[in-house]
Amino acid sequence: MMLGELIPSGGGDAIPLLQSKILIGRRSSCDIVLPFPNVSSQHCELELLNGYWQIRDLGSRNGIKINGERVDTKWLHPGDEVSIAKNHFEIQYEPAGQAPEEEDVFAMSLLEKAGLEKKKAEMRRMTMPKAARKPATNQNFDADEDAAMDWLLGD
Repeated sequence: MMLGELIPSGGGDAIPLLQSKILIGRRSSCDIVLPFPNVSSQHCELELLNGYWQIRDLGSRNGIKINGERVDTKWLHPGDEVSIAKNHFEIQYEPAGQAPEEEDVFAMSLLEKAGLEKKKAEMRRMTMPKAARKPATNQNFDADEDAAMDWLLGD
């Protein structure tokens, strides 16, 4: 069963999309082989999810573009222009279900996306640890050590 096709912009035979996950690259083991030097060995991946195709760059050198915009991951709609390195295609398929929503990449910082930045409210709730207290007088400290400890603790 054909799930869609990539139609070369410069002419040529359409490439059928026959499975729900398709690896595209220069390597002969890829599902779609693009034997060009500017295409990485494993360039990108197409995946059919909930009736819509999604494309994901696999860390290629020359990247992927959708409708002229460089992307890492993007939902594809019928008629979108897909550029793999310098090879241009139009994707055609019949979508099923409701269109997926694009994630707004500018909605949160990279630190938030990675889970490394705490939200401001969480930061306000956090309490600082109690300041270190001067230990009880200990006969083992000499006057210089006591002075240093006082200086460190701000007494």
